[in-house]
Amino acid sequence: MKQNKTAFVNAIWLSAMVLLGATTYGQTSSQPVPGLPYSNMPQIPTIGQRISKYQPINESAKGPALEPNKGYRLQKLGRDLYMITDNVYQSMFMVYDKGVVVVDAPPPYEQYIKKAIAEVTDKPITHVVYSHSHTDHIGGTKNLELGKDVAIIAHDETKRLLQRAKDPNRPVPTITFSDKYLLKAGNQTLELSYHGNGHEPGNIFIYAPEQKTLMVVDVVFPGWMPWRRFAVSQDVPGYFAQVEEINSMKWETLVSGHVQRTGSHADVALQLEFMNDLKREALKALQSTKPGEEIDEADKNNAWALFDNYIDRVAIQIVNALTPKWSTKLAAFDVYIWDQAYAMEQSLRIDQQ
Repeated sequence: MKQNKTAFVNAIWLSAMVLLGATTYGQTSSQPVPGLPYSNMPQIPTIGQRISKYQPINESAKGPALEPNKGYRLQKLGRDLYMITDNVYQSMFMVYDKGVVVVDAPPPYEQYIKKAIAEVTDKPITHVVYSHSHTDHIGGTKNLELGKDVAIIAHDETKRLLQRAKDPNRPVPTITFSDKYLLKAGNQTLELSYHGNGHEPGNIFIYAPEQKTLMVVDVVFPGWMPWRRFAVSQDVPGYFAQVEEINSMKWETLVSGHVQRTGSHADVALQLEFMNDLKREALKALQSTKPGEEIDEADKNNAWALFDNYIDRVAIQIVNALTPKWSTKLAAFDVYIWDQAYAMEQSLRIDQQ
């Protein structure tokens, strides 16, 4: 087992240091040295520890394969509404009588967006909607070669963040809103709304009512473990609230901005179940773990070391509790479970007392 191998390697290394006259483990040293593993270490390697082979991706999390040599996949979501994806990122476009509305332009396939649109229409891009400010979702906008009359629509907070960024690849929005915005483009409609800071300020919900399609980026990850630390959410309680809200809304197809396929209500419910299990186990671990155990006596006057030791052991308990149920239910569980455990226990200690 990997943890036994790690302990064996650490023992050999420490013995060699002693033979060479280095400072022995447990004594004061100018540089910290690796110690023995904590008790009850999970089989899943920790952050910063190399994983030789990750768990296979669940079949239920996979989407249709990309066409060979194409670089993207086009999926129809309803009348004149399409998703573009490279099976890692996702964006949308909607065709109406006079043009095309593009929602997000991820750089990984920015060169294919106009090509994908050309598969279904020769109409020009007249509107671009930003889901939020992050480069990995809208940094390909400049490559769309927009005309001067194209409207770029986003939340007020997204405009503020982009004005600060001064990034030519992410043009500053020309139309903004604070609460709701109804985008009427000929015979098509998109309902834009803001539901607070979950992933980041300005991250909006985009709903196509006729097609019953909801797009919310970086919040739900259909069939997958969420990206690390709840997709680096700035507000973890807000993130939880948004997943619950998405779960309660009426829609048929979810475009989440990431991974291999569109989402369903079952996907949202599954992620919410995982998140609630994680929160419950984190709370139990925080309450049952005693500070200061498994730490060198000489380090007990080091406040940061005490917290680090405590937080590590809380995370160990969380990972051990969740692995039996969830390691086979969410793709890439082993990749980010440690990140989620650390994020959850910190949020419970700081945000949710």
